[in-house]
Amino acid sequence: MPASGVSAAAIAARLSDLGLPARVEERDRYTSVQAEVPESLSADLWREVLEVVVEADRFGLLATSLNDRTLWAVVNKAVPTTGDVGGPSYQR
Repeated sequence: MPASGVSAAAIAARLSDLGLPARVEERDRYTSVQAEVPESLSADLWREVLEVVVEADRFGLLATSLNDRTLWAVVNKAVPTTGDVGGPSYQR
């Protein structure tokens, strides 16, 4: 598992420990974590949740008019630092 997956899994586990079951998805450039957030989340629990997601590279909250709220966090995958990063058609 790439380092981003390990970090995302740790974030997901901590969110689950706080009562927000989370799911992890691997993407090409990042690993994402998502959790549904109940409307009744206390201010103290919000602070704890924010302490968890601050470990990610980006995070946010998607809210809909139907009162659905999804917390998301993204951990970027490492970018190759050597080799032919641009590919055969890359021009400098």
